[in-house]
Amino acid sequence: MAIASDKTFFIDPARCIGCQACVQACSECATHRGQSMIHLEYIDRRHSPQTVPVVCMHCDSPTCAEVCPADAIKRTDDGVVQTARKPRCIACNNCVLACPFGVPKMDAGANLMMKCDMCYDRTSEGLKPWCASVCPSQALFWGTREEIEKLRPSSKPANAFQFGNQTIHTKVQMMVPRGPINLIDAIASLNSTAVSHEVTDDILLSNLFEPDPSPLPQNR
Repeated sequence: MAIASDKTFFIDPARCIGCQACVQACSECATHRGQSMIHLEYIDRRHSPQTVPVVCMHCDSPTCAEVCPADAIKRTDDGVVQTARKPRCIACNNCVLACPFGVPKMDAGANLMMKCDMCYDRTSEGLKPWCASVCPSQALFWGTREEIEKLRPSSKPANAFQFGNQTIHTKVQMMVPRGPINLIDAIASLNSTAVSHEVTDDILLSNLFEPDPSPLPQNR
């Protein structure tokens, strides 16, 4: 079966709380042999604990497949870029170096490139990917464009990324603030200031103890 045409994967970095539930759920998949195909990156670790999930974006024209000399990486008709086929993968690392999003990883023990395949065994049967099914903040969301736009009226999906002179369109959609943003300039974003939410000690401490307003009994 193919993935339903109206369903897709949305990433909302602003909602990631760094709980690692997605990483744990992905690593429990038997086909990964205990390895997670998703990981979290800190946006600006020096100033904020804010994290963002990193997963295969499933490019319309996947660079990883284009540079594979063994033709080991295939893209399905419904737009999912599959992990490398073991009988063909020669562990040359071309895909690892070429991916603009830095996603594929080489399993040195198995001599095989491994990456997210959007839980194709589940999504092609109408189920959510493992990571989206456990994300408590819905930073990872599986559904239709209408559903996500109803849930996040101040955001909109974007799937066009600019790397220098190259524009890449992806099956995975990134939620961005609603406005004139239609193309995410990946190179320029490296030099932009991270948007973070500061947490002060005062806020934490003020919720630790609330004094009882009733007067204490007097000793007689």
